[in-house]
Amino acid sequence: MTARWIRAALAGVTALALSLTGCGAGADSTAGTGGTVTVFAAASLTETFTKLGRDFEAAHPGTRVVLNFAGSSALATQITQGAPADVFAAASPATMKTVTDAGDAAGPPAVLVRNQLVIAVPEGNPDRVGGLADLARPGVKVALCAEQVPCGAAAKSALAAAGVRLTPATLEQDVKGALSKVTLGEVDAALVYRTDVRAAAGLAAVEFPESARAVNDYPIVVLKHAANPDGARAFVEHVRSDAGLAVLTAAGFQAPPSR
Repeated sequence: MTARWIRAALAGVTALALSLTGCGAGADSTAGTGGTVTVFAAASLTETFTKLGRDFEAAHPGTRVVLNFAGSSALATQITQGAPADVFAAASPATMKTVTDAGDAAGPPAVLVRNQLVIAVPEGNPDRVGGLADLARPGVKVALCAEQVPCGAAAKSALAAAGVRLTPATLEQDVKGALSKVTLGEVDAALVYRTDVRAAAGLAAVEFPESARAVNDYPIVVLKHAANPDGARAFVEHVRSDAGLAVLTAAGFQAPPSR
């Protein structure tokens, strides 16, 4: 009798332990994640999303984040043409609209952060650039992003607000390309995001008031044909969390008005 009672008691304890384990898994927001999460993100998110991807992998053992950075317009085109991706983070609502209009978003995008333009110049500002008007001076070579790219569209708005017309020395397909022209000494200045200058070595940022007329919202969305929808949703939650926002704002991004 005693032995049977002990066996019954042990069986009950085992069943309770298994029940509690099951409950814990259901309550854990990391449950169900795993595999690969493929993220297409604007080039200006390179440094922050690289860190956020590593943080996400550490918090979700067994999950791998694959990041594809490029100009938002190029990424949007790739997505609508069937490129496999789970998450899209764009540098403007206009480029996100390409994806949502094509029916490739799993739901409405959420604004992740905002970004603002500055003039990138070499450290020491040898050409004494103080504002947008100085970019139109004879002999000053300027790099801009192409107009279809969010940083190019923002630059066009800012230059129009300042009443400045200039002929760029080069038009680049993403913000990193424009920034590299200054780093390599091929141009004297570039209109890029504040966050990109902050992440670069050997450059300085010149602020200008017209940048307030060209602030870019960065929307993010889980894609309709995501191969890993659970992982995609978890990644979006991660980057939109308070911890994720802290990483982004530390890099110079601005929190969206709703935060």
